[in-house]
Amino acid sequence: MLMAIRLRGMDAGETLSLTRAMAASGRELRWPPGWRGTLVDKHSTGGVGDKVSLALAPALAACGCKVPMISGRGLGHTGGTLDKLEAIPGLRVSLSPDEMRGALARAGCCIVGQSEELAPADRVLYALRDVTATVDSLPLITASILSKKVAEQLSALVLDVKFGGAALYPTPESARELALSLVSVGQRLGVRTAAVLSRMDAPLGRRVGNALEVLEALECLEGGGPPDLRELVTTLGGLLLWQVGLAGGTAQGRRQLEQALDDGSALRTFEAMLGAQGVPPDTARRLCAGTPAQRRQVLGEARVQEELLAPRGGWVQRVEALPLAHVLHELGAGRARAGDPINPRVGAELLVTAGQRLQEGDPWLRVHHDGDLSEAARGALQGALLLTPDPPPPPRPLVVETILPPDGTKIPAGGEKTPREP
Repeated sequence: MLMAIRLRGMDAGETLSLTRAMAASGRELRWPPGWRGTLVDKHSTGGVGDKVSLALAPALAACGCKVPMISGRGLGHTGGTLDKLEAIPGLRVSLSPDEMRGALARAGCCIVGQSEELAPADRVLYALRDVTATVDSLPLITASILSKKVAEQLSALVLDVKFGGAALYPTPESARELALSLVSVGQRLGVRTAAVLSRMDAPLGRRVGNALEVLEALECLEGGGPPDLRELVTTLGGLLLWQVGLAGGTAQGRRQLEQALDDGSALRTFEAMLGAQGVPPDTARRLCAGTPAQRRQVLGEARVQEELLAPRGGWVQRVEALPLAHVLHELGAGRARAGDPINPRVGAELLVTAGQRLQEGDPWLRVHHDGDLSEAARGALQGALLLTPDPPPPPRPLVVETILPPDGTKIPAGGEKTPREP
């Protein structure tokens, strides 16, 4: 059956029926009536350095949403939100439905893993897809993603569908096909659904690796951090605030997210979420209000922090995400199969940005490892640094377009159009 679906495809009605059946295979989450209309979540197709969820969930909660975010673990070269969170001592990502309701009542948000009772058919089918070479089937991907979200009983959902050299889809055209399928089926399931297409050629932000990405998410929650991370957090969050009626448009929603990041309310919400998920109060306080040194002490550090030097002079075109992710994976930051252990302290910090002028011998990357970085790995990392003799053109937009229901309306990057109510 799975191979037939991959080869012949499914129309929208068939994909809708499959998604409903998968969602109905387990229990649905139930929420207090007063939360109706404010329950939101986000899903990303995966990338390198993607710590958006860590900042987005508490920022949305600070703006009045309830965010029962169900996330996954990393597999292959992509990082997992749960792995990043588990770099924080004491944090629990396995919560019962009652515990999730308690966390949302206390903090407004939680970030947890999929429970055994939520869409169990998805786990069965995913395992079969893995051994039947049908993982890339668009209808099966659509049903897998949305069956879990439907079981959450959401009011609105936003999807970050990435494309590029380190993404599931190499081109915007292939990513758009999935985005259109997700938006169409999600809307027909009664969930206000939107999607953005975003680039994934270079890492998102300047830090890659579980503990390092927690540190960068905290910077974003303080109103700082890398501009690309802040842009994606506020873009996705602005869409969700508009979808549930807490903002008059996406631009107003972005401004509300920016205010939550800048005024400290998102960071305070993150601290409350940590407490609701088992982090001791003194640990949560040191992580959220401590100095950078105190934060690093809480999360721990790798034994070696090694800087790589530019092999020649030139202008930075970009740092390629995929070779960087592959090396960090081999150093223990990722897993080859489900259940493999990971080292949360392994990672890398980009010391340069696109368009920067480098001299030969300038440091451009700091690698955090435990003393096992081989010469071959150093060579692969050096190959990720793309230098040009002349200044490169301005970077292309991170978010290429936004796809909205009911007819898959597209808003180009930088467009001023206010989307109509779905």
